[in-house]
Amino acid sequence: MANPYSYDFRRKVIEAIELNGLKKSEASELFNISRNTINLWLKRFAETGDFQAKPNQSPGHNQKITDWEKFRAFVKVHGDKTQAQMAQLWEDEISARTISRGLEKIGFTRKKRPMVIKNETSTNEVRLLLR
Repeated sequence: MANPYSYDFRRKVIEAIELNGLKKSEASELFNISRNTINLWLKRFAETGDFQAKPNQSPGHNQKITDWEKFRAFVKVHGDKTQAQMAQLWEDEISARTISRGLEKIGFTRKKRPMVIKNETSTNEVRLLLR
């Protein structure tokens, strides 16, 4: 993700437009930024009174499933249903993909015999079987 423009740079651009009467198109050429960026800064300034950059939110911190013991109990009861059906039955609004990630996180599988080892047979045994 690109870094936001500095607060000082934003202040210079806004002052050039507001105080010095520079047109937005002239300011965009002078400061080498797009007019849309200037419009967004002016809109934020009108709404909040400041043109500070929004803080970056790193992905992965907004977990929909927070109580994992409760989710495990829910899966024990509703484990025979599809992920879409489980998503509808969950108390909060949640997607089937979130259910999928949650099932993967707790190690739930629908396989009849979950394998502990990746390959149960070695390559030599497979060669002997194929002869």
